[in-house]
Amino acid sequence: MFTSVDDVSARLAETGYLASPAVATTVFLADRLGKPLLVEGPAGVGKTELAKAVATVAGGELIRLQCYEGVDESRALYEWNHAKQLLRISAGRDETWDEARTDIFSEEFLLPRPLLTAIRGDDPKVLLIDETDKADVEVEGLLLEVLSDFQVTVPELGTVTATRRPFVVLTSNASRELSEALRRRCLFLHIGFPDEELERRIVRLKVPHLTEALTESVVRVVGALRAMDLRKVPSVAETIDWARTLLALGADTLDEDVVRDSLGVVLKHQDDIQKAAAKLDLDAL
Repeated sequence: MFTSVDDVSARLAETGYLASPAVATTVFLADRLGKPLLVEGPAGVGKTELAKAVATVAGGELIRLQCYEGVDESRALYEWNHAKQLLRISAGRDETWDEARTDIFSEEFLLPRPLLTAIRGDDPKVLLIDETDKADVEVEGLLLEVLSDFQVTVPELGTVTATRRPFVVLTSNASRELSEALRRRCLFLHIGFPDEELERRIVRLKVPHLTEALTESVVRVVGALRAMDLRKVPSVAETIDWARTLLALGADTLDEDVVRDSLGVVLKHQDDIQKAAAKLDLDAL
């Protein structure tokens, strides 16, 4: 998919994703080595957007498995269309069970879920296993099986093996520790908060009509907020939202009144807002 690290940076930038050298290098290696990419970091720093950008570059389908507590094999891998099977059995009342069974356990009645969908076919695909840390530990065993050999066994149909491996991205907010076995099968990438220069570039790209002065102010203030002991520090997503908010308000400068009125765009807890309002010194920034 990519010819070099610079090619990764350039092509991701064309989609609107500005990758740091570490991100570009790891994406290039994941593509070249054919290994899944495990991306950890705070919410809102661009983990999911990275997978979307790679899918756009590849010109392939993005297949997303959204993990949550209770997600199981039927939601991740495949299940049978039981309603359709019952209708088929009812329609063939004169058939023996062996005759009906051969028919109802066929492709026509199979409902492929993200993992099975991702390894079927020859077209390029990006498999996004989002918020892997929210899934139960048992699901990791299923992921290990699929990501080790890129094949799935459906007892009634046989083994499905990928003829073209998808580019796989697993994301995690590190709410729980993932198993070492899963980590060993992946290349690891941590995406943290960008430095000021990269964040300014991101804001200029996403909110091009914001003045240079306001862009500088937004990035500096967000950096100051991240240095505070808050329950939830603002991510890049909040920086972009705040920049869009200031543009919508027609603000010329980031003064105390504007900050007070719009701080809820950046901070999501009342105690964080109160702490920031008390400690934030705009004149010192």
